Amino acid sequence: MEKNKIRLAFLLFVSLALFLFACSKNESASNNEDNDDGPQEISMMFNLHVPEVPDSRLEELLEEATNTELDIRWVPDNNYAETLNSQIATGNLPDVFLLKDVTLDQQKEAVRDGQYWEIGPYLEEFPNLNKLNEDILKNTMIDGKLYTLYAGRPLSRQGLIYRKDWAENLGLDTPTNLDELYEMMKAFTEDDPDGNGQDDTIGLTDREILGTFENFATWHGAPNRWGEKDGQLLPQFMFPEYREAMDYFKSLFDNGYINKDAPVTSKTDQQEMLKNGTAGVYIGTMGDVEPMYRDAVAINPDVELDVHNYIEGPDGEYRTRAIPGYGSMLIFPKQSVETEEELKGILGFFDYLMTPEGSNLLYWGIEGEHYEVIDGFAKVLDESEDKYNQEIRPYTPFEIGEPETNGRYTGYYDYEPRAKADELYEDNNNYLVHDPTAALESPTWADKSETLNQIMEDATYQYFLGQIDEAGFDEAIEKWKNAGGAQVIEEYTEDYNKQNSE
Repeated sequence: MEKNKIRLAFLLFVSLALFLFACSKNESASNNEDNDDGPQEISMMFNLHVPEVPDSRLEELLEEATNTELDIRWVPDNNYAETLNSQIATGNLPDVFLLKDVTLDQQKEAVRDGQYWEIGPYLEEFPNLNKLNEDILKNTMIDGKLYTLYAGRPLSRQGLIYRKDWAENLGLDTPTNLDELYEMMKAFTEDDPDGNGQDDTIGLTDREILGTFENFATWHGAPNRWGEKDGQLLPQFMFPEYREAMDYFKSLFDNGYINKDAPVTSKTDQQEMLKNGTAGVYIGTMGDVEPMYRDAVAINPDVELDVHNYIEGPDGEYRTRAIPGYGSMLIFPKQSVETEEELKGILGFFDYLMTPEGSNLLYWGIEGEHYEVIDGFAKVLDESEDKYNQEIRPYTPFEIGEPETNGRYTGYYDYEPRAKADELYEDNNNYLVHDPTAALESPTWADKSETLNQIMEDATYQYFLGQIDEAGFDEAIEKWKNAGGAQVIEEYTEDYNKQNSE
């Protein structure tokens, strides 16, 4: 009997030992699966600004440097918003995708519903992501929480690109105020600046959005999109300075100093008018001067372009519109990124891209193969320009932060006006007008911004073209209010006062 008890106890001990060994083995296997050296798979969706899907060379280099396996969905930029909406509707989102301002507004309720990861608490674990600019991060927050990583941009790249040779032909100096700029656009239209004896030039080339005009509005003293007045936040078109700018711009249309088909002109056609010698002034991103010059000089070897930023308003002050400090953002849906561990792995990938090594690889490629360093600046090798455009340039939307935070080289340019453009970006920082709603919430605006924007864009262009007068413009404002604008004013004002009282 005693022997049977001993034998039973021994069998129970062996069984327990085998069970514990099996559990231990299974746990070790599980841990090895989680922590092995295999690459982490990361799916992404980005907008494509070039005609063709890029060569995979850089993708492979990034995978090697970060022990990842990337699955990148490239979507043409003009189809990106539509594709994103489709992916959201079908629940087919990647681990990471790019958002712009409008799409972020559209996703705010989904964010509040817990469909995206809040990444703010994790940034301190990543020494490079933790360097991101706090002021810019604030502009991307939702309810004081951070859900996105931003791609930094200069706060204002706006200014003039103009035909310097035309100005010299007519004895005109660089304009420094609105009156001088008007006289330049008039002379470029009426005084045969190209000397061909034909009436075939105009002063200003414009396109289908109000961006060009909004620069004039800010130069006249109007706010950047929204401004504070009598204790309320009001849209720019409710300020008298906006009306003054409208009259200035209407005069350009009335006198033929601008292309009258601007409301239906694409950006490509707008730039083409400067390049082919139709127009003498283009207002927008000054850095565009280099590619525009390359095309223009191929048509006319004698063309000379220059850039300029400083245009004083009626009160003698110069102002320039500031963006919130970013061009796009990256966000992480929980339906695709299911665990905290997966999220941290993805953040680790972008943390590498915020090192000087990672950011320069991403933005410039391989030193000696794609670019060289001159006096601390990066220059794409002349013989590698096509290779750079095919292998590297399409990946620039991946960039997180900006040179000040990620340590990448800024560009070196042989073409003097392009180098000057970078200097003027810095100069613009002294004259910035910020949008006070950048970090504010308005549910109505998030829901109806497209409709509301269209009402006032249409009315503004109709005023320029003489299709409505001031009374008609006032009617458009009432239509805007009734379509939800009045509620937007209330919501922005409430949030503005709340934030400024804290």
